[in-house]
Amino acid sequence: MRNVAFDIFYTLVAAFLYVAALPLLFVLSFKKKYRQSIPARFFGSKNPPFPEHDIWFHVCSLGEAKAIAPVVERLNAHKIAISVITHTGFEAASKYAAEVRYLPYELWLWIWMKRPKTVVVLEAEFWYLLFRLAHIRGARVIALNARISERSFPKYYRMRWFYRILLRQCDRILCQSSEDMARFIALGGRNVEVVGNIKLAQKIEATKHYPKPDGLLIVAASTHEGEEEGILRGFLAYREQNPSAKLLVVPRHPERFAKVRELIAHVAPTVGFSCWSESQSISEVITLIDAMGELNNFYAISDIAIVGGAFVPIGGHNPLEPATFGCKIITGEEIFLQRELFKYVSHVQFTSLQGVAEALKHAESLPPSQINGNVDLDRVLDNLTEK
Repeated sequence: MRNVAFDIFYTLVAAFLYVAALPLLFVLSFKKKYRQSIPARFFGSKNPPFPEHDIWFHVCSLGEAKAIAPVVERLNAHKIAISVITHTGFEAASKYAAEVRYLPYELWLWIWMKRPKTVVVLEAEFWYLLFRLAHIRGARVIALNARISERSFPKYYRMRWFYRILLRQCDRILCQSSEDMARFIALGGRNVEVVGNIKLAQKIEATKHYPKPDGLLIVAASTHEGEEEGILRGFLAYREQNPSAKLLVVPRHPERFAKVRELIAHVAPTVGFSCWSESQSISEVITLIDAMGELNNFYAISDIAIVGGAFVPIGGHNPLEPATFGCKIITGEEIFLQRELFKYVSHVQFTSLQGVAEALKHAESLPPSQINGNVDLDRVLDNLTEK
C-alpha cells in the first residue's frame, strides 16, 4: 500500500511538472537539436510502444548507445529493444538490429509500457516509473554499468529515502567499480556486484583513413563552451617553439560549429585556418572539424589528444577512444563522470586551460597512452539472459 501511495504522489508531481513545462517544451521542439526527441518523448509523435521483445535496453545518449554494442552483438539470438533520450543516441542505437524508440516522459509510461521481460538500464538513468512499472508488470530489472560518482554521491545520499524505494524495484545492480558498489549498497541496493565497465569491451576503430600531415598533429576533442579559447591560446603559445604543429578543433555539439568558427578567427586571425566541411583537408595550421562521426578517424592520425568536457564542470569524456589509437592525452580535472574510465588509461596529463601549453611541451617526452583493464562480459550476459 505504501508503494501505491507513493506511485500516485509521484505521478501527480510528474503531471504538474509536465503542465508547467508545456510552453518551454513547445518552444524547444522547434530547435533542430530537439525537433525529434521532444515531440516523441512528450507528445507521443511517431513513437509507438515496442513490439514484443526479449530484452529492452534503456540508454541516455550517444556514449551509452555505443557502449552496449558488444553486449547487443552477443545477444543476436534475442529480440532487442532500445530506448533513448537524445537524438544522437537514437541515431547510434538505430545501427543495431533492434527496435528503437525515444523513452516517453515518465507520466506516459503508464499507458506506453506493455509487459517487458527484461529491462536493462544503463549507468545512472534512474527514472522511478521506468523501474517501478517494469517491476510490477513482471519484468526483471537490471542496472548495467551502474555508477554514482564521488561528486554526486552526497546528493544521492541526501535523497536516500527515494533511492531506497527506486532500487527496491531493481533485481540486479552490475557496477563499474567497488566504489560504485559501496555507494549503491549505502542507498539500499540489493544483489549488487562488480563486473567492470562495459565500455572496455567496445570495438573502437576508425571508419575512414585519412593521410597524416607532416609535423605534430594535435586534436582538441569534444570541446565545450568555455574551453576552446584556452586551448587555442595554449596551442598558439606552444607553436611558437614548434611551428610545424597543427591543431584540429572538434566541438562536442554541432550547433556550436558556427560560434567556434568565429572564435578561431578572433583568437588566431593571422594563422592559416580552414573548415573540414569546405576543404576536406587538414593542410592549414588550424582546422575546425565541423562534421559528426569523424572523431575516431582523427584520433587515428593524431599525436596528442586534448580531451574536452573536463576544463569546465561537464564531467569529462571517454578517454578510451584516444588511448586506443595511442594518442598522448591531455585533459582537465573535471572528470567526475569518467573517473572510472581514466583509471584504465595510463600516461594522462591533467591540467587547467592555463597549463595547456606546458602540458603540450611535456607530452613530447611521454610514451603514448595505453589501456589497462577488462570487463567480465560473460558475467554480464549471464545476468541478462538468466531465466
